[in-house]
Amino acid sequence: MDLFDYAEVLGEPGMVRARELVVAAWRANPKGWAEKFLMERLLKPDGGSVDALVPVHAADLAPNGHTHLVIAKELEAVGRAAEALEWAERGLREAESDWGPDDELVTFVCERYARADRLADVVPIRRDLLQARPSLAVYQHLRTAARAADAWEGSERAGALEVLKAAAQPKDGRWYDGSLLVDALMDDADLEAAWQAAAEGYADQRQWLALADRIRDKKPADALTVYLRWIEPLRKRTGDRTYQRMAELLLSARACHRILGTEAEFATYLTSLRADQKRKRKLMATLDLHGL
Repeated sequence: MDLFDYAEVLGEPGMVRARELVVAAWRANPKGWAEKFLMERLLKPDGGSVDALVPVHAADLAPNGHTHLVIAKELEAVGRAAEALEWAERGLREAESDWGPDDELVTFVCERYARADRLADVVPIRRDLLQARPSLAVYQHLRTAARAADAWEGSERAGALEVLKAAAQPKDGRWYDGSLLVDALMDDADLEAAWQAAAEGYADQRQWLALADRIRDKKPADALTVYLRWIEPLRKRTGDRTYQRMAELLLSARACHRILGTEAEFATYLTSLRADQKRKRKLMATLDLHGL
């Protein structure tokens, strides 16, 4: 319930007594959700004192630092930016490894460091987050921060890639959603390194094909080996999606042969494939539709 929905019915004497009960309940159980909610409403019906509100939040700090962020925003809203940043920084320090830090809290601190031209201070925060929760988005944030601080190329990037490499753990010897390492290298447009990582076993089918598409114009022979590799298992499958996928891969393979000047070789391959798959009428129709 929201106490202030009943203010008219209770009148001033009733509200005074209600406030007393809320404060007593919160002091008895400062971590209780209902008690905390009522205390917040009690203190902020008309923009109450932030000094009274901070202890209410501080009595039950979330392990990921989100409550620290709530306090920081309350303080910043009343013009106490320095105290707000102190609370946010404290949230980063006190966040438990299994829970935090909260992404919004990280963003809050990094944005304020950037506004104060403390670009170098943003980098370790982004670096720590990558180590705690590696993902492509976190890697991109670290790259942006490090470049702004002129500290990306060299050890910072190398260290970040090592984190992603260490985080790459295939399940049952197979990649089910690719590795962060290959995605990051492709995002960096470092296709040579991405290809090498894929060759070392860090890529799934999606990533291999994405790499082939990216290198096709400059290295058509390498791209062609990828397309042909993934066409072969499709020979044993059926279904509209399989036939459409095979046609797409064949078109990519044909593009490679055109760049290489070996279109006759592709024609021979395609003739053999069609002969082998001729009983699949829908596949033949799909290939015809794509001019294959």
